[in-house]
Amino acid sequence: MRFMPTFQELEELLKEHDGEFLVFDNERPRLVILDPKKYDNLGMGSQHRSKILVTGGAGYIGSHTVKALQKAGHDVLVIDDLSTGSAASVDCQLVVGSLSNQELLKQIFSQNRIEAVLHFAGSIIVEESVLNPAKYFQNNVVCGLNLLNCMVQFGVKKFIYSSSAAVYGNPQKVPIKEDTPCLPTNPYGETKLIFEKILKWYAETHDISSVVLRYFNAAGAEVDGSLGENHPVETHLIPKVLQVAAKQEAVLSIFGADYPTPDGTAVRDYIHVVDLAKAHILGLDKLKQESGHFVYNVGTGQGHSVKEIIDAVMEVTGKMVMIEQSARRPGDPAALVADAGKIRDELGFQPAHSDINSIISSAWNWHKKLYNLEKSKNLEAETA
Repeated sequence: MRFMPTFQELEELLKEHDGEFLVFDNERPRLVILDPKKYDNLGMGSQHRSKILVTGGAGYIGSHTVKALQKAGHDVLVIDDLSTGSAASVDCQLVVGSLSNQELLKQIFSQNRIEAVLHFAGSIIVEESVLNPAKYFQNNVVCGLNLLNCMVQFGVKKFIYSSSAAVYGNPQKVPIKEDTPCLPTNPYGETKLIFEKILKWYAETHDISSVVLRYFNAAGAEVDGSLGENHPVETHLIPKVLQVAAKQEAVLSIFGADYPTPDGTAVRDYIHVVDLAKAHILGLDKLKQESGHFVYNVGTGQGHSVKEIIDAVMEVTGKMVMIEQSARRPGDPAALVADAGKIRDELGFQPAHSDINSIISSAWNWHKKLYNLEKSKNLEAETA
């Protein structure tokens, strides 16, 4: 008897025969083939179970989403080059490598049964993208295409994309709906928009269904203090304010105080990273039920100015934050606030932790742990 189908042939046979079929030899039944997705009590090794591949899963948002996926019962595999992420942030199988390595990607897909891909890997600093656009087109577009083409080759059909409100540029109307014209003002936003368009065409030509999540400003940390935000070069407002509150930096620069906003500083919509991770789970659930290309804002619908965030940090921490005025950064819009009605109505998304005090409190707890502030406080008390 010889029965050696490829993995893709086996997948097709299982679909055709509703997850099970018999193999005959000389008209006698010899072998029963069962689909582990249908029969989840087979006790098969983890290498045979379907997995969620998370690119950039050792980074800030990626690692929180990995944790949420695991809580939801998914088997997770992470690929990350660790240029900005940390291996300590993930408690699952981790492949250290870049999406530019096409042979590595093929090896991952051939050796694992990938059910869906969540794509976080990419470059995210607006100011850097203005100075070095080539890096952003390479990391955010070319490497993403490597990933998509590998999915086509191995028949993986579900994709969740980490996009950004930066695709909107400087919108004429706030809050911003998903059908607002996308006119990015920096290369970072441009690369995100380009890849969104690529996903739309891959849905039509290769049947890869995708959910695009346009994040507004992710912030906060796990309530239990196990995960938080710690970039090698920090550019996000809330952790930068907390660094000053924690005396890790002397002063906070406010980039622009002449915007057309109530207090002259830029306004942003902040979403707790735990709520954002939940949005990815809901996106996966969507793709289990429907095929196609779907786009959602992920925010709260409420904006906070830079000065309001500084005041809130001082209130939560009880620490003074020294500030200085600086010029606007190239490519920064005045206000980005989501209309989040679509994700609420279609996916049932309801942020549970995204009031600004909860965001800052959780982030402060993480920063105190990160900088050993409680230990330092205890030592000061002992020597007083």
